Amino acid sequence: MSTRENGGLAIVTGLANAAEADFRYAYKASLIGAHQFELTDEGLSWQIGGKAGVWPFGDIAAIRLSYRPVSMQSRRFRADIEHANGQRIAILSTSWQTVALVAPQDKDYHAFITQLHQRMENAGARATLIGGIRPKLYAVAIVFLALVAVAMSGLLVRAIATGEFAGALFLVGFAALFAWQVGGFVRRNRPRTYTFDRLPQTLLP
Repeated sequence: MSTRENGGLAIVTGLANAAEADFRYAYKASLIGAHQFELTDEGLSWQIGGKAGVWPFGDIAAIRLSYRPVSMQSRRFRADIEHANGQRIAILSTSWQTVALVAPQDKDYHAFITQLHQRMENAGARATLIGGIRPKLYAVAIVFLALVAVAMSGLLVRAIATGEFAGALFLVGFAALFAWQVGGFVRRNRPRTYTFDRLPQTLLP
């Protein structure tokens, strides 16, 4: 096992040649309290606030991986895990360190989520594995992008026609930034299903 400190949290991952070693992952969803997870022989052990539990890998009904950037952290990924009884927990790839700093935990998150899938496959789990956001939300995002594109095109044509070249350059720059940020969110979060041995790499850091 290897251990390191990250924002006051002890992040422990198993060594590559110790497939059945316990894997631990923790993050702070806020400045108060940590969410802690561990992969054990019994299953996925979790502790969130004053609640705790152990879910056998075979009882996990679904996992949804998604890309969820926020204003303070553009590289933020999320795994929503659902138990057969309907309970849900979320695991994020970032952790609050200070009031103004949300730090990524890319390597540890990637290792933990990958190992979780491997343990579930070894246990014969029949969970539904989903990548991206829900189809209806994705459709809304596509429509929104199309409307913004039409509006931006109209403004650009008008700016050029009236000789407002500075405004046209601003619109081009704004459109490029918008396409990079929002377009990346939509591209990564395309609804899909995946398998235990082929995780969607665009939804992992």
